[in-house]
Parts: sequence; C-alpha cells; structure tokens
Amino acid sequence: MRALVQRVSEASVSVDGAVIGRAGPGVLVLVCAMQGDTDALPARMAAKIAKLRIFRDEEGRMNRSLLDTGGAALVISQFTLAADTRTGNRPGFSAAAAPEIGARLYEALAAELSGLGVPVETGRFGADMKVALVNDGPVTIPLEITG
Repeated sequence: MRALVQRVSEASVSVDGAVIGRAGPGVLVLVCAMQGDTDALPARMAAKIAKLRIFRDEEGRMNRSLLDTGGAALVISQFTLAADTRTGNRPGFSAAAAPEIGARLYEALAAELSGLGVPVETGRFGADMKVALVNDGPVTIPLEITG
C-alpha cells in the first residue's frame, strides 16, 4: 500500500463542482492499494500516518504527530501512485490493485484512521475529483507498507 502524505493548512476535494470532503489543518493523504496488498495493511498504514511526526513543536521542530495536534485527514484514492515510469513516456498502472480490492482497502484505511481518533473525510473512489490544498511547509512524505 502506498501513500503520499502532505501536511496541509487546508485541503478539499470536489466532485461535479460540489465539495465532498475537507480537512485542515492536518494532512492530505493520497493512497493507492497495490497488487498483493492484504487486509492487514490499512491498519498499519493508518497507525503510521497518525503517528508520523511532521508537525512543528514549540521550538519549530517537526516533532508532533497528527494525534498530538488533533489535526484532521482528507483521504483520497489515487491509483496513479502505482505508476511505473521506468520505460517509455506513458506510465503503466498494472501494479495497482483491482478496483474492487482498491476500494475496500482505501475505505478500510479511512476507517482505521478514524478509529484512532483522527477526524477523517474522504474523496469518492473512482470519481473524477478536483483536489485543492495549501501544502504547509511544504511537507510531503511518501510511505509504503508491504507484507
């Protein structure tokens, strides 16, 4: 399972011109389930995201987590994180999980994160979404959980 975590002042996602999710301050999480990912991975990824120390402490150091700050998460499915660009100019996405598996693992990640006490809003799996964000820092962290 891959994720791209961005520390944000604010973020929102729209479908057909209507905002369906927002968060901030906190994180925007773009997530992609990969072929072979298991049902155990969303809980591990959620724990990693919730405990990732990317927020400033009183001294300005990145030493606080989402749980420490009470920040929110906007979780959005992003199959293009599976892009293979090693050859040619057109990315391949065959490493992404099948849509029914990807949707299940994406929804499980959002539920697990919420279960840890993080306020969570989501995009809509498979929809054409417009994402707006103000990246704070900027701070962008790639994560990959396997097994």
